[in-house]
Amino acid sequence: MATLSDIGVAASINILSALAFFLAFSVLRIQPFNDRVYFPKWYLKGLRNDPLNSGALSQKFVNLDWRSYLSFLNWMPAALKMPEPELIDHAGLDSVVYLRIYWTGIKIFVPIAIGAFSILVPVNWTNRTLEHSNLTYSTIDKLSISNIPTGSNRFWTHLVMAYVFTLWTCYVLKQEYEIVASMRLHFLAAEQRRPDQFTVLVRNVPPDPDESVGQLVEHFFLVNHPEFYLSSQVVYNANKLSGLVDDKKKRKNWLDYYQLKYTRNPSKKPTMKTRLLGLWGKKVDAIGYYTSKIEKLSEEIFAERMKMAKDPKFIMPAAFVSFKTRWAAAVCAQTQQSRNPTVWLTEWAPEPRDVYWDNLAIPFVSLTIRRLVVSVAFFFLTFFFMIPIALVQSLANLEGIEKAVPFLKPVIEVKAVKAFIQGFLPGIALKLFLIFLPSILMLMSKFEGFSSISKLERRSASRFYVFQFVNVFLGSIIAGTAFQQLNNFIHQSADEIPKTVGVSIPMKATFFITYIMVDGWAGVAGEILRLKPLVMYHLKNFFLVKTVKDRKEAMDPGSIEFYTGEPQIQLYFILGLVYAVVSPIILPFIIVFFGLAFLVHRHQIINVYNQEYESAAAFWPDVHRRIIVALIVSQLLLLGLLSTKEAAQSTPLLIALPVLTICFHIFCKGRYEPAFLRYPLQEAKMKDTLERTREPNLNLKEYLQRAYIHPVFKNGDDSDCDADAEEWELKTTLVPTKRTSRKNTPVPSIKSSGSTGPLLTDVQGIANP
Repeated sequence: MATLSDIGVAASINILSALAFFLAFSVLRIQPFNDRVYFPKWYLKGLRNDPLNSGALSQKFVNLDWRSYLSFLNWMPAALKMPEPELIDHAGLDSVVYLRIYWTGIKIFVPIAIGAFSILVPVNWTNRTLEHSNLTYSTIDKLSISNIPTGSNRFWTHLVMAYVFTLWTCYVLKQEYEIVASMRLHFLAAEQRRPDQFTVLVRNVPPDPDESVGQLVEHFFLVNHPEFYLSSQVVYNANKLSGLVDDKKKRKNWLDYYQLKYTRNPSKKPTMKTRLLGLWGKKVDAIGYYTSKIEKLSEEIFAERMKMAKDPKFIMPAAFVSFKTRWAAAVCAQTQQSRNPTVWLTEWAPEPRDVYWDNLAIPFVSLTIRRLVVSVAFFFLTFFFMIPIALVQSLANLEGIEKAVPFLKPVIEVKAVKAFIQGFLPGIALKLFLIFLPSILMLMSKFEGFSSISKLERRSASRFYVFQFVNVFLGSIIAGTAFQQLNNFIHQSADEIPKTVGVSIPMKATFFITYIMVDGWAGVAGEILRLKPLVMYHLKNFFLVKTVKDRKEAMDPGSIEFYTGEPQIQLYFILGLVYAVVSPIILPFIIVFFGLAFLVHRHQIINVYNQEYESAAAFWPDVHRRIIVALIVSQLLLLGLLSTKEAAQSTPLLIALPVLTICFHIFCKGRYEPAFLRYPLQEAKMKDTLERTREPNLNLKEYLQRAYIHPVFKNGDDSDCDADAEEWELKTTLVPTKRTSRKNTPVPSIKSSGSTGPLLTDVQGIANP
């Protein structure tokens, strides 16, 4: 049983670790040769000059200004200086609203901690229940609800504070929801023109024996949206071609490396082995080997392009359809297009950077089956993951280690070692064990077939949150193996589950405190050090970089990984809300996490992260919903705990709390969530009118022409096929329809066609009529 002294040792270890990370970062970030590692965002914006290009030779690599070392912590106030509107312009709304999750945690838990330590802690501490019992307890337990005797009237205090904490949490959530919704609408109204404002994604286009997908899409929208239809871009299954191009790029990088190596030492021609990552097989000339491989891939790329041009099976029943106004796009995206609700399905097109092209090639009819398969797989992953987690947790404590390796018992019983094991090892063991889980969940989301990176991340975040709740929270509270837990939950009645979990909660406060310190303190401090990008940048810089472009590509600014970061934050919301009434000692540790994380991520957003896409804070309803779930869980578990304490008079009054919380959520969902799901026609019309006034001669069709072409057709990285790539971007001319039902098309398709698609046969047909 951990004591306050053990927690103090654990806190000292993690505080020293965090300070070591901060100190290392403060020194490394001011060294000129690390400038691109710790300030990549400014280089990408073209607003920072490389210190390696100026000054004396020694000063290019090492900072010799001793005064800069005295102000090594000046990055902290600097991270807070940039105003929020300027930060939105600098980093985007997604990044700023992500920071508001941490700020919401601070706003919720600081007042709750003050109330808990002012009222609940004295009420708990002044009892003698544990002292007069035969139970093994710690000083921490005396600060918790466990020190209140059964049937005591003091439970009324916990009941009242549960209501106070709930009301305060709901007030903050409503305030934040209103602020973020307003920020989103203002951002959408004020932001510059983007292709996705005029474009919808159309899926499940019905097959037609007389017309191609491109012709069918154009004719359908010319008939049903005659005044506003502008152009369309059909979707191709270019996954194989994309793989070939990526493979060629990788081999081209290796060729550049060996050519650079040969340039530095012409007397020795570089060689390599052809198998097992260059460690096995026949030794060959490296430059010649990669040259021949690249030539072969170029031939395969050209053959695949020709195959795609001739075979209509590569065209998917989907298209990006653009309109002349935002108002028309909003109407199309938010209405049903056909009497058959399963075809001509429209949704807002993702921002071009946000499109996940691989999944657009998945047939729409298979998406339901894929999602069912993934849901079943996730269920088994969640519950069977309890087995290794329970094993790791059992070994990461005194009893488990002594049982597994009894000869180490004399060492383990040493006070310093014992404090380290109890205060540090369980948290780090769990952290390491979950390190690969987000990648597994992202693969599952990709298999489901979502069409945008933002949707992939939100689905992965949702699953990671469920996994954390079941395995990290409930799994750490309830003793036993996975099968025992699953069996208990299945055979218990619904009203017994809160009792089972509630009774175990006070006893696990120590474990969660150590986990917060490892993951929340040392982990966040490690984030700012950027050790992996630092090492990788210098390896690339030494072996591969030969031009300014290469040095720019060697930078790895990264981005806010919503699917890993947000579920971790939500775990702290669960812990804070659950333990606020039960064991308030955990609250200061959570507040330190939120404050530290807010500071670190604000610095990273300003100087480092380069977001891959902008969703205008579309994820906030998920954030709000999960905090509401955490609030309801805390209420149900407190209800279960008090029911075991024979608090018969006060317990029934807790039943109203979950009901009131659900009603509050329904109100917020109806009042604020529509701003995140639909684009108001009024706003679209105002923005269209303003744009026509400011730019009456805007050529919108030219602006949108290249926006939604697959990157493998648009990029000029494949030097052997640059000329072909230009042809693939040309506008195709559709053949007039043979169907009599289409003869009433408002404008002849051969003159007004806005359908675009990289079909070489069409291009050749224009050149050779």
